[in-house]
Amino acid sequence: MTGLEVDARPFTYGFPTERTALVVIDMQRDFVEPGGFGASLGNDVAQLAPVVPRVAELLASARKAGLTVVHTREAHRSDLSDCPASKRDRGVPGMRIGDPGPMGRILIDGEPGADFVAGLEPATGEHSVVKPGKGAFHATGLEGWLTERGITHLLVAGVTTEVCVQSTLREANDRGYRCLLVEDCTESYFPEFRRATVEMVVAQGGIVGWAAPLAALQSALGCRGIHDRT
Repeated sequence: MTGLEVDARPFTYGFPTERTALVVIDMQRDFVEPGGFGASLGNDVAQLAPVVPRVAELLASARKAGLTVVHTREAHRSDLSDCPASKRDRGVPGMRIGDPGPMGRILIDGEPGADFVAGLEPATGEHSVVKPGKGAFHATGLEGWLTERGITHLLVAGVTTEVCVQSTLREANDRGYRCLLVEDCTESYFPEFRRATVEMVVAQGGIVGWAAPLAALQSALGCRGIHDRT
């Protein structure tokens, strides 16, 4: 196995590339674009726009390095049988999960809004997970899929930092995965929530995981970032 090291917080993150997967959380239109679930909750979705090109660069680096890549989408069945009432009742009536919106029914699998943001679609051979909850492990079979492939380390990115990203990190930590949050490849509608979540992850000696910027990960992988090209 090839062991690499990232200059991370709270200390160096070591990972074997053959046992490492990049997990990109919920880079889908319902969260990033106007008219989706994020906007229906009253959020300023423009806060997430800057993370899109950074996640695209992260994906390009992971693919170049030959890492396993997993993509998740939060979406529900058309009959809402996997959406508990406690979740369905959030937001404004007429703009809740399952209601019609500018990009089809909000947060419903198969509708345009639940699809990936343009340019961040899975490449051939990359694994895609549809999840009915916040975390990527709940009711998805992801753990079994990773176990079959010998994955022990996860690089995590996506949106939103304090909800689906943090839920996934905590689920993964409880299952024994060593997780690195790529801190500038995650974003929140509330910048202070993103900052606080990163600090929670690395606090107490990395009680949830590690954190590092994309440039540090690229350095470990031997990839040059787009801003370094001439």
